[in-house]
Amino acid sequence: MLNGYPIIDADSHVYEPSSMWQNYLEPAFKRFAPSPEMKIQGEEIVEKLSDQVRQVGNQQVMQAHPQSLLSDFDPESHVQAMVQMGIDVAFIYPTYGLWLLAIDKMEPPLAGAFTRAYNNWLRDFCSYDPQRLRGVGAINLHDPQDMVSELQRIAAFGWRAVYLRPNPIKGRLLSDPDYEPFWAMCEELGMAVGIHEATHGRLPTTGSDRFYTRFALHACSHPMEQMMALLALIEGGVLERHPRLRVGFLESGCGWLPYWLWRLDQEYEELGWEVKETVKIKPSEYFRRQCFIEMEPSEPYLGDIIKFIGCQSLIFGSDYPHIDHKPDIVERAVGLEAQLGEETVRKILWENPVRFYGLVGATDG
Repeated sequence: MLNGYPIIDADSHVYEPSSMWQNYLEPAFKRFAPSPEMKIQGEEIVEKLSDQVRQVGNQQVMQAHPQSLLSDFDPESHVQAMVQMGIDVAFIYPTYGLWLLAIDKMEPPLAGAFTRAYNNWLRDFCSYDPQRLRGVGAINLHDPQDMVSELQRIAAFGWRAVYLRPNPIKGRLLSDPDYEPFWAMCEELGMAVGIHEATHGRLPTTGSDRFYTRFALHACSHPMEQMMALLALIEGGVLERHPRLRVGFLESGCGWLPYWLWRLDQEYEELGWEVKETVKIKPSEYFRRQCFIEMEPSEPYLGDIIKFIGCQSLIFGSDYPHIDHKPDIVERAVGLEAQLGEETVRKILWENPVRFYGLVGATDG
């Protein structure tokens, strides 16, 4: 809690220790355990990530989180960082797993083994303080038949959410018919789905066919892939068929959303007849009904966005401990009270993420 505000960090991260893959992979797959340099049998899990960017990124993390680094970003250091920031509950997303579990050419059984290993490790990580540390499960998009069983296994952990990459994997969009049982089970179980991108992945990514610098790749990948994901879920009828499904779009800012919803509504007005079987209301209505988006406290147009879509869809994430994380980000989020008002800030920091993640019975602490 900070300045009287209880706070849910809707987008926090772990740095998975390299040793965990060898420890948690099933025996048949241990030979594929990534090296400390995060290579699988000598092959990089990322692309277009220069040595200079790696070095600068490592330096920034060391400077920003020296104590957590000394503790190898273990769960105790994570909780300590939360206390220092004033965060009460954090939903935990991966770092290396965002790349490792989404290598497009990876064989489905191996991707499934990595998925189970990560989920089992994260369960143990969060067991240090299960009230504060909330796991967000990985799902094997390489094998649609494996998705529902892993979803059910994750639900048995007591977890309330899973994450997906927005990119096509093996040619399948998020709206692919093969994923329909997964979406149905998410709705049935009340599982939230966080859509989270990661630059430099080895799978189709907006901008990666024409740019090489992190400057350009990072600028494109996060917002543009989220735009594509939202379009796929609407155009492909996922949100129409599953009105109780909750989807969150993370770590991309929210400034793109008003334009994109306006644009999709305009297209629907002109071409709704073409998608009448899967899109039965305006795209903006689907978003307002069942979607959430992570805001950045530094975005200069938050008041205008709230006028357009309301404040009920906005959530907050710290991105701890990544290089995009700013040490004062929680203070700046609370400081939005002067601009947006106390009621709106309380919704963004607590009430909206409670609804997104389905925290039944959650109170203000």
